[in-house]
Amino acid sequence: MTDNTSLIGRPIRSFVLRQGRMSVAQQRAQEQLQTVYGLPYSERTLDLTTVFGRAAPKILEIGFGMGDATAMIAAAHPENDYLGIEVHGPGVGSLLNQIEQRNLANLRVVQHDAVEVLSHMIADDSLSGVHIFFPDPWHKSRHHKRRLIQPAFAALIARKLMPGGYWHCATDWEDYAIQILQVLSGQPGLNNVASDYAPRPAYRPLTKFEQRGMRLGHGIWDILFRKTPATRAEPT
Repeated sequence: MTDNTSLIGRPIRSFVLRQGRMSVAQQRAQEQLQTVYGLPYSERTLDLTTVFGRAAPKILEIGFGMGDATAMIAAAHPENDYLGIEVHGPGVGSLLNQIEQRNLANLRVVQHDAVEVLSHMIADDSLSGVHIFFPDPWHKSRHHKRRLIQPAFAALIARKLMPGGYWHCATDWEDYAIQILQVLSGQPGLNNVASDYAPRPAYRPLTKFEQRGMRLGHGIWDILFRKTPATRAEPT
């Protein structure tokens, strides 16, 4: 779950901070592993090359939930470095544990508001990719203003992507998929890699939640855009 801000004036929160009950393992991870694999929020721009100790493609995931897919992607693609943003404690604790268990040197976590992290910690033209998988759909019409992917947010993401960098969204709500496609299509400098919706790229694993939805006949929509000029490809 992530955050959306109007970027001008009063912020709009796209999440409700329900921390839920943390397991003993998640609590331990919060207490012991945050300083090892977590990055504290700061209003200073991160040097991601220094953070990861190497020059490699840097990919940001916003709202990683419990972190299962995030850990799977990082493990499958050691050639890339991944930075995950999440506000909910149980999910952060879960991913911290997975980083330790899998020994994932290419994955780090920030527990904070996504817009503030993007605005203050991520340099312009620095990201090779951005992943936003199954953001909160806020399905009631009166709550659509809380959806993360709005024009101002798209402009912010576009600034942070390097030329040729990609932005991959996935949702299981068709009306949100339509909105995402419209918002990204309207952002100057972003080009759709497909005619409308894209096939699921091989690097995005199917989650248990997604597989259950597919068995029930629910649709899944992947939206994949790239910042011009298209000099870099998404991972395969």
